[in-house]
Amino acid sequence: MDRIASVRPDRPSGFSRASRFFALVGIGALLPLAALAQSADSYPNRPVKMLIPYAPGGATDIIARHLSPKLQEVLGQPFVVDNRAGASGNIALEAAAKAAPDGYTLLVGNVSTNAINESTFAAVLQTRPSRDLVGISKLVEIPHVVVAAPSFPPNSVAEMIEWAKRNPGKLNYASAGLGTYPQLDMLRLLKAAGIEATHIPYKGGAAQMLPALMTGEVQVAFINLASTIEQVKAGRLKVLATTMPTRRHQRLAGTVRTGGNAEAHRRQVVRGGCSRAVAT
Repeated sequence: MDRIASVRPDRPSGFSRASRFFALVGIGALLPLAALAQSADSYPNRPVKMLIPYAPGGATDIIARHLSPKLQEVLGQPFVVDNRAGASGNIALEAAAKAAPDGYTLLVGNVSTNAINESTFAAVLQTRPSRDLVGISKLVEIPHVVVAAPSFPPNSVAEMIEWAKRNPGKLNYASAGLGTYPQLDMLRLLKAAGIEATHIPYKGGAAQMLPALMTGEVQVAFINLASTIEQVKAGRLKVLATTMPTRRHQRLAGTVRTGGNAEAHRRQVVRGGCSRAVAT
């Protein structure tokens, strides 16, 4: 416990204060692993691989890269971040499920990889997270925002809906792939508003979505706040709506809630069959 208490977050300039908070939450949630290492000294005794289902730069990657050095500091072995982007997260999901059940391959997934994909890709996905993987810890909950480039005329969801009705067929939106939560959240909004929009998926997740949004290649997206907060603060993106219960940043002060309760959950999982002592 003292080893955990002595850990302090690094402050790399590229990461937001919110992201540092998320990393500490993850460390606290993994206290059972630290206790196991101190009592038995049996795990880990070699490097641990952390599979990330998206390209570098998104919230899942950011959180994993905050956790990695802290876990190494506490547990004494490297936790190596391995990005396996593509197929809406299913490439990393399959890799985690096929790994040896020894606790040395972890998946830092989100609600898409851990829950949604099992139903959306049921006909083609060989892995079922509910059957083949074991949850270790819920790491973080991140509020969602609807963002757009500053050049996009609407400044709110209500204005976006009116704009789409006046310009049928011209609205488009980004997502991290078919069946991912940015797509499903937007589909829910479009249905409620009675409008249509063209879906533009980016297999690299936020790392590809953000440049596309900032350059106007795509107009809007549902995305998590951790991936976008620095761009919002710099004025390179604007927020049309948020699921945050309070407006914690001045650039969110004028936004409205979407009426939903969507949040991005990150959870760490391990291959099914892993020793219960290691997994817990």
